[in-house]
Amino acid sequence: MEVGRRLTAAALTTAGAVLLASFGTVGTASAAPAPPAAVAQVAAQAEAVPFAAPGKTLKLGAKGAAVKTLQTRLKELGYDPGRIDGRYGGATLAAVWAFQKVNGIRPTSTVARRTWNALESPRPPKVLVPRGKPTRIEMNLTKQVMVLYVGGQVRLISHTSSGSGIPYCETAVWQGRKQQFCGSARTPTGDYKTTWRRDGWHKSYLGELYNPIFFNGGIAFHGALSVPLTPASHGCVRLPMHVAEILPDLVGTGVPVHVRGKFVR
Repeated sequence: MEVGRRLTAAALTTAGAVLLASFGTVGTASAAPAPPAAVAQVAAQAEAVPFAAPGKTLKLGAKGAAVKTLQTRLKELGYDPGRIDGRYGGATLAAVWAFQKVNGIRPTSTVARRTWNALESPRPPKVLVPRGKPTRIEMNLTKQVMVLYVGGQVRLISHTSSGSGIPYCETAVWQGRKQQFCGSARTPTGDYKTTWRRDGWHKSYLGELYNPIFFNGGIAFHGALSVPLTPASHGCVRLPMHVAEILPDLVGTGVPVHVRGKFVR
């Protein structure tokens, strides 16, 4: 891996939208983006210590220093790999998938040369709403990636699974009686805002949602035990469980949510 590529990566990482903001619940009011001078200062600091990929091929279940390096790098770039413990499990896999999708790499559980190269020279996620509020959520249906911006900077990037687009009719016992529910299983595009939420498991007529944050009627971001690479929900946006654990503390009520794109199977 060339030194030049490392320096480029550092510059892109800091000058792009991949700097982490501080933790805390946020609403629509937020601090303005960092001034150019501050960005330049951070970029200069990052160039002094460029990321050097170990280059070791990693597969799901791997353990050791290379995995810890991978987890640390993903965390630096805004992807949450779960605990930084040197164990390549499901949380780290979800972060790897999100990173690969943002960087134009076919998602796979194997971290090899192409993914390591991208970790040295990462792309920022595509901005869907260039003039959006500094604090907002952008849901990219095409890539199946959610990006949370806080104060104009990327705070969190997550793998997701949205509505399958396959019409359904399901029968369930709801409000004490057996009922049939039908729908299009679509996650509609548009501009919304976060509304009500529930802590823990919330039972709906189509199943259970973990830590749901609703933004379009009954459609919510929520944790799920299954978050596949293809859209699979009834219309909500599924998140990995460890992401659903932290998202409610990062997103307040009334935060803009922009849904764009279309997934092509």
